Amino acid sequence: MVTHTDRRNNLSLDSLNFFLADVRDGLGPYLAIYLLAVHHWEPASIGLVMTLAGIAALVTQTPAGALVDNTRSKRAVIAIAALLVTGSCVVLPFVTSFSLVAITQALSAAAASVFAPAISAITLGITGPRAFTRRTGRNETFNHAGNACAALLAGGFAYLFGPVAVFYLMAAMALCSVIAVSFVDANAINHDLARGLDPSDATHAKAPSGLAVLLTNKALLMFAICCALFHLANAAMLPLVSQKLAQVNLQMATPLTSACIVAAQLVMVPVALLVGAKADVWGRKPLLLAGFLILPLRGVLYTLSADPYWLVAVQMLDGVGAGIFGALFPVVVKDLTLGTGHFNISLGALSTVFGLGAALSASVAGIVLQEAGYNAAFLTLAVIAGVAFVLLWLAVPETLPRVGNIEPVLQPEEERFG
Repeated sequence: MVTHTDRRNNLSLDSLNFFLADVRDGLGPYLAIYLLAVHHWEPASIGLVMTLAGIAALVTQTPAGALVDNTRSKRAVIAIAALLVTGSCVVLPFVTSFSLVAITQALSAAAASVFAPAISAITLGITGPRAFTRRTGRNETFNHAGNACAALLAGGFAYLFGPVAVFYLMAAMALCSVIAVSFVDANAINHDLARGLDPSDATHAKAPSGLAVLLTNKALLMFAICCALFHLANAAMLPLVSQKLAQVNLQMATPLTSACIVAAQLVMVPVALLVGAKADVWGRKPLLLAGFLILPLRGVLYTLSADPYWLVAVQMLDGVGAGIFGALFPVVVKDLTLGTGHFNISLGALSTVFGLGAALSASVAGIVLQEAGYNAAFLTLAVIAGVAFVLLWLAVPETLPRVGNIEPVLQPEEERFG
């Protein structure tokens, strides 16, 4: 039976994922546009600020996961982080020095690193393992809807009020996320389940395993490598497409790039819903393989034509691949760490690994682009994606747990939250 509290928690999680969507990803290209157009910064200085923010995010991912594993104040962690992001956005229009801008963005990136593990932890703590997959798919659905909405609003506000409007939009969304998380019932969160302890183990509450167990988890390590290769291949594709669009039609490059982003996010919405509904039926691996296979296909298709509409259409496939990956990533990590008590630190550690892959992607693509051109760069990324697909196929097992591995008492949670 679905209670009022269950409905409130569902709506609160929906709202939280929607409003945090843009906040989790940071200002990104909007910051670059603002610093270039308003303060006339040199591109090298802009790149350095964004690099420092990226490093701050990478360094804090794993500690953020450890914090979420060990705290019983998960809602407060999200609220404090959202307020820090809000503050960094609000003060940014009033600071112009390199050091102050760099500090605000590094602080914002570090704070934002807690959002993904904290949301996953609250979700798992409320739903239990059986209903986690469907609820995670729903989380991702609202995340992508929020990203698409934020991109449209940012474009409209920036056109009407200038680039600075984007900062206030992000601050408003961060404040809305604080309100949303405050409506999650704290008593509904089982903190043992939230950190990945096995509910079927009678001794689970006494002693989570040592962190060394994660380093001996071969399947988890291989999945981490696959994730790193996936993002090494994927992260540079949209920037390459944007550059190619600029070569074809400089005036339309920005609108078409925005169209690429919004279209991909809109595609991710039904994909995430499908994954949430079917991953417990079809298994994780077939869906993951489909998502990984789309990436090398995209790389090859980009080389077939320079027509702007063709490039935008191919970029929409990113909505399928990234939509599958985003919905299944926390589910697979949950499967592989169930019983260890280190679910969230594992999420943080794997996020760090694939973040490094994403950070290196632009450098690899840029070197190939400079030496051999766009087609060679796309094909290089496609080959890396192909290696990730083969490695996932051969080295990562199906992680869908057998029904007997999950305590039957959790079935009512599945009915309420699925």
